[in-house]
Amino acid sequence: MDNLAVTLRKNRTRILTLIVLLLLFIAAVRGLSTKDWIITTLRGFSVGAVTFLVAAGFSIILGLMDVLNLAHGTLFMIGAYVGWSVYVRPDTFVDLLTPLLLIAAGFLLQPLWDRILQRARLPHRVAQTWPWVGLGLGAAVLVLVMSRAPLAMWDWQSYTDSPIVWTQNFEAGNVGAMAQAARFEGLSPVIGLAGLVLAGAVISASLAGVNRRRGGPAMSGDALHIPWGSVAIAAALAAGGLLVFLANDGLTAWLLRIDTTWLFLIAIVAATLSGAGLGALMESTLIRPLYDRGIYQIMMTFGLSFVGIEIVRAIWGRQGFTMPRPSLFAGAGEGCPATDLAGWLAHKCSTIQLTIGGETTRIRTYNEVFLILVGLAVLIGVWLLIQRTRLGMVIRAGVQDSEMVQALGINVRQVFTLVFALGVAIAALGGVLAGPSSGLSNAMGEHLLLGALVALAVGGLTSYPGAAVGSVLVGLLQQFIIKYGQVGIKIPFLEQPFKPTPPLVPASTVLLMIIILVIMPHGLLGKKE
Repeated sequence: MDNLAVTLRKNRTRILTLIVLLLLFIAAVRGLSTKDWIITTLRGFSVGAVTFLVAAGFSIILGLMDVLNLAHGTLFMIGAYVGWSVYVRPDTFVDLLTPLLLIAAGFLLQPLWDRILQRARLPHRVAQTWPWVGLGLGAAVLVLVMSRAPLAMWDWQSYTDSPIVWTQNFEAGNVGAMAQAARFEGLSPVIGLAGLVLAGAVISASLAGVNRRRGGPAMSGDALHIPWGSVAIAAALAAGGLLVFLANDGLTAWLLRIDTTWLFLIAIVAATLSGAGLGALMESTLIRPLYDRGIYQIMMTFGLSFVGIEIVRAIWGRQGFTMPRPSLFAGAGEGCPATDLAGWLAHKCSTIQLTIGGETTRIRTYNEVFLILVGLAVLIGVWLLIQRTRLGMVIRAGVQDSEMVQALGINVRQVFTLVFALGVAIAALGGVLAGPSSGLSNAMGEHLLLGALVALAVGGLTSYPGAAVGSVLVGLLQQFIIKYGQVGIKIPFLEQPFKPTPPLVPASTVLLMIIILVIMPHGLLGKKE
């Protein structure tokens, strides 16, 4: 009892704040019909789930690495566009898969180059110069080979070949007839494939050389301990890239034939892995040199966000477009709307019809069911990974005492790269999942990042559970404000109900953040550092 009393006394401000928030939620519910408040609550959880996927990755990187990644919203947006490309243009995805695998194979040899360079005794001037020469040569080879390997692509400058029209053709089932095959032009396939591996290897070796320029004593000894694990993975990726190249037409035809639900699942995996790859590349090349220079980290990631937006505009254009829902959530024919989960699975209905409080209403299976379940699964899965696995233990130990972990033979650099890659992968997952529900636009990342930052401030910047609580609160508040903007709030002494205008939706979340921070400067679940 004494421990309970101490705990209650210690957390009385937090408990009172949560009680007030609960009472406000009950008051908001009482002003709506049963059907309206249930639907509004589900929509709030749906928005909260997508916001959480951005906030969670941000919180992991900030909490474990103390890195403020302001490019997180842009990486969320890139995940959405990559997912659309895999989903709507499988031929482009297959054409890109070979270069990506071969270049990645070269990059994964970097641990080998690190070990070789640790034992190399190069003249100072050579050691300072050759990495930049290598980067230039590797980039030149990469540009030369990729320019000869045309990809089946859309053209956003031509409306008839723009992403908007390709989306319409996908919904009509005409993408298969329009898919294109790409081949190396004016270049032997053997030379082209070898050039991709060579470019990746030269660039990764040069980056290893750049890292060596920043410090680190050369190691002596006759034995060179080859990192066979990295070499084996690199060889497997190179073999995979070669197989994809040989099976290009067959793989493309298969992807165009399979059900769109499976194709969407492949798009989710591809976008998530792309996010992880981008995160690992960012950390190892741009963030790692700036760990002791916080302001430069912020400026670097802030600049990268604008670079990412311009890249997206150059490839996909400035105009927004939609992303079709997979067949499991798009049915509208016989048997739809479904009346239960069994009917939804049998007929793949886009909505489920329920009777709530004597009123009939429809719940969207993708937005109000699937997104919430995915958000919950990510919340539990990442928490178990960090708190209940050996890898999570290594991550937490590496953050708290990197020198001790390094003395135990664990590569702390790789641990930090993994953490950053995980955070970005979660954001990219959120992007591809948000595509079918909200569409794609160049501004979607900035909008979600703002909501995620507010959610983190409310829940606690470095608290992973706080990211979930803050995201749910932000989602619920936004949706209830939107709903009351339709039905109005009855206020005494006013003849007409007060209807909040759209600008009050983001303003309300900022106001919530201000109130929470005034009461609890570290957020609802945050801890004093």
